[in-house]
Amino acid sequence: MSRSLRTALSAVLIALSCLLVPLGALAAWAAYGLTDTRSYVTTMAPLASDPAVRDAVADTVGDGVARESGMSPLFLRDAVRSFTETHAYRTAWDAGNEAAHTAVMRALTDDRPGPDDAPVTVDLAAVTTPLKHQMTLDHVPFAERIPIEHTRVALLPPGHLATLRKGYHVLDVAGFWLPFAAVVLATGGIAVAACRRRAITATALGTALGGAFLGLAVAIGRRLTLADLPDEAHRPAAAAVYDALTTTLRSAAWLLLALGLTVAGATWLTGHLRAVRQLRLRRASAAPAAAPPPEPTRARA
Repeated sequence: MSRSLRTALSAVLIALSCLLVPLGALAAWAAYGLTDTRSYVTTMAPLASDPAVRDAVADTVGDGVARESGMSPLFLRDAVRSFTETHAYRTAWDAGNEAAHTAVMRALTDDRPGPDDAPVTVDLAAVTTPLKHQMTLDHVPFAERIPIEHTRVALLPPGHLATLRKGYHVLDVAGFWLPFAAVVLATGGIAVAACRRRAITATALGTALGGAFLGLAVAIGRRLTLADLPDEAHRPAAAAVYDALTTTLRSAAWLLLALGLTVAGATWLTGHLRAVRQLRLRRASAAPAAAPPPEPTRARA
């Protein structure tokens, strides 16, 4: 294979690899970071103490109870806001997130044929049971009398479950194969390159650029998500949730950027030092050899 053909093939492989870097990171985050229930609950747990999230919970729950009971929404909001400062609320928060995530993932991974017009629901008993237990441990008056009713709340609308399942399966496959393909293409591009040092530098810079694009995509997605919310009062809470869910993705973007720049800088530095060393060797070999000193002569008697 000629040198020019090797260079062209290497450039194509490296370009494809760098293109797959942000896509692979995004797919892996969606396929593995968002689908694990324990990781999801751990990620969402600190939001129980977030002021914006607590205000949104107080407004939503207070307004809902006010519509059902006819009581003053201001009083109910204050009561719910006070409840969000308790340990029982944090227990209910974790239980609710775990129950909702489990129900959604069970629906997405269930490949059995069935009607697609039924919504995905969660039983509120999964939340009220640990809440009642925690309030009983905290010696809250009449906590043991809280009724445990099996009321189901819709999480996903009907008619879209088949589409969501297909999307989940695509992400499940892409989350593994896209990063793997990026590594294979980068390795192949470096292996066939006529100048491997330049190929490594190009791969590293492309990886850094992919990390920068990934971080930019996360920022743009945040802006678009908040802009589409109809209720501006709940945007701070939605921003907190978005930031919590994309923490791993933003860390991956910074890692790709830092790793790419570090490898590119190290490759350039080693190449520069090698060139300086070779230049010194050439100068040393081209310098004329010094004439040997004359041998001393012995005087005759």
